[in-house]
Amino acid sequence: MKEPSVLINRYAWYEIIGIYAGIFVFLTFLLAPFVEGFLVSLKPLSQLFSSPYRFIPENGSFEAYRTMWVSVPGFARYIFNSLFISSVVTIAVLILVVPAAYAFARFEFKGSGQLLGAFLAVNMFSGAVLLIPLFRLMRSLGVLNTYFAMIVPGVAFLIPTAIWLLRTYMMRIPKELDEAAFVDGASHFYTLRRVILPIAMPGIVVVAITTFIGSYAQQFIYALTFNSKSEYAPLPVGLFAYFGRQEVVWNELMAASFVGIAPAMIIIFFLQRYLVSGLTAGAVKQ
Repeated sequence: MKEPSVLINRYAWYEIIGIYAGIFVFLTFLLAPFVEGFLVSLKPLSQLFSSPYRFIPENGSFEAYRTMWVSVPGFARYIFNSLFISSVVTIAVLILVVPAAYAFARFEFKGSGQLLGAFLAVNMFSGAVLLIPLFRLMRSLGVLNTYFAMIVPGVAFLIPTAIWLLRTYMMRIPKELDEAAFVDGASHFYTLRRVILPIAMPGIVVVAITTFIGSYAQQFIYALTFNSKSEYAPLPVGLFAYFGRQEVVWNELMAASFVGIAPAMIIIFFLQRYLVSGLTAGAVKQ
């Protein structure tokens, strides 16, 4: 007997063309700036403003990737600072968020909904609005021109989103596991550490990656306001050094940008399978 075909996999030819056309348009708009930026990094500075404009570089080379280190001697230090700040922010956020997300996912207490709403409200404020109060606070604490001055704001602004993400994931873990642990005499802390954390690890990895990326991307405004020493400056401040008084060295700036984001891209590349599993886990009720 012939098995019936699966209806969900049956698409007309024009539907398939429409789907792939939509994907192509989306990827074009998404990747075009990166492709153009990479091609700019291969062009000599004299070709960047030639008329007519050439999209494909003529006699392109990787010379800008060599000269950028000479233009900004401390560029390697800037990359290290960005990685260090992002790593510390990620670790601090996870330490604070994991127990908080577990509490919001498992316990019902007075004001929990209002508190979660307040966390979202925090994300509605731009970091620029709070720069002056934060500057006064950092100055009163005597931590200006230190890593601490850039780490604390990053942690504060990334915690709300991390709590919401991890709370949603933990709510999909069956409560029967907690109840079974309590019957055996386990405490809430032991249950979190030995029962919930191993199951929630894909969600924790997703939170860690999103926090790392968020911290890596938002360092400029804090570093420019709370730090004036080059030894503590992160990557965005280092890229700002390519903006000269008379002109912008665009090819070296693009080359430095791609070199700067390379460490983050490498980390994401090796963790992408955990990211995908974390995003898809829990989609089906356990």
